[in-house]
Amino acid sequence: MQYLTRWFKRYFSDPEVAFLTVFLLIFFAVVLTMGDMLAPVLASLVIAYLLEGVVARFEVKGVPRLGAVLVVYLGFLMFVTLLLFVLMPQLSRQVTQLFQQIPAMITEGQRLLMQLPQSYPDFISPEQVQEIIGVIRQEIAELGQQVLSISFSSVVGVITVLVYLILMPLLVFFFLKDKQLIIDYLSGFLPRDRSMADAVWADMDRQIANYVRGKFWEIIIVWGVSSLTFSLMGLEYAVLLGVLVGLSVIIPYIGAAVVTFPVILIAWFQWGWSADFIYLTIAYFVIQILDGNVLVPLLFSEAVNLHPVAIIVAILVFGGLWGFWGVFFAIPLATLVQAVISAWPGGRLLDDLE
Repeated sequence: MQYLTRWFKRYFSDPEVAFLTVFLLIFFAVVLTMGDMLAPVLASLVIAYLLEGVVARFEVKGVPRLGAVLVVYLGFLMFVTLLLFVLMPQLSRQVTQLFQQIPAMITEGQRLLMQLPQSYPDFISPEQVQEIIGVIRQEIAELGQQVLSISFSSVVGVITVLVYLILMPLLVFFFLKDKQLIIDYLSGFLPRDRSMADAVWADMDRQIANYVRGKFWEIIIVWGVSSLTFSLMGLEYAVLLGVLVGLSVIIPYIGAAVVTFPVILIAWFQWGWSADFIYLTIAYFVIQILDGNVLVPLLFSEAVNLHPVAIIVAILVFGGLWGFWGVFFAIPLATLVQAVISAWPGGRLLDDLE
């Protein structure tokens, strides 16, 4: 108990440490209890972080802040418009086509499974095949129920999307235009002596801004290269699969592993064991290798310095707490934890006991 008391006095007697601890506890409590309600604000902050780098480049060239914000914001609106009216219709059409093809894929899969006992009688029996087919049918039935429940709540989903489309552009604009005003206002609630908090913020600002911008460009590049490759090789649902591969980079390691299955399965159902299937598989893995070994080091050389184990643990922990947004913000939140640990007063408890 004496050791614990001395440790507590050593690390929490500093007012800065106490302030930072209380602030972090309040921050996590707010996100845990009101994360869903604040989702548009969090998403808008990410977009504003992304656009701030472009605004800063205009300011360096002598463009006034307001003019730079207007130019960048108009470019952002054009990009969103292209996504909504060019990309989304194609995605919707390909998703519909894919769902229409699922029964034929299931039938073909069952036919191949029934051939396994004849080809490999020593390894698998007809009873095992029937059991596997039963499990697959049960999973498909549950998936159908989930899709049906989503269709019943489609009105609420449309309203939510409309709210996002209205609120988020407004929030992004005001976050960019009034950035310094917002920072000054929030700083008024902070103590004057906050060197430790300033050190954490400076580290967080640099790393998270670089991470968000680097992740955006990684998504765009991987998405574009994958869609182009799939289209040139004649793969069905090329746009949809390209988007999935691009978005998979949001979740390091896990995302790439998960998205591999639909790409390989669709290619196999389209071509079977043919040369086209082999070429597509090789091309896909080449994209993944180039992304992990060339693109990521190039974009994130100075962004985030986290061990792969820490990244995976952060994804599991924050994803379990906050779902999609927890996964999306897992690395920034892990970076926050790392910044706090780096700025925390050093020393060992044993030094006080000697």
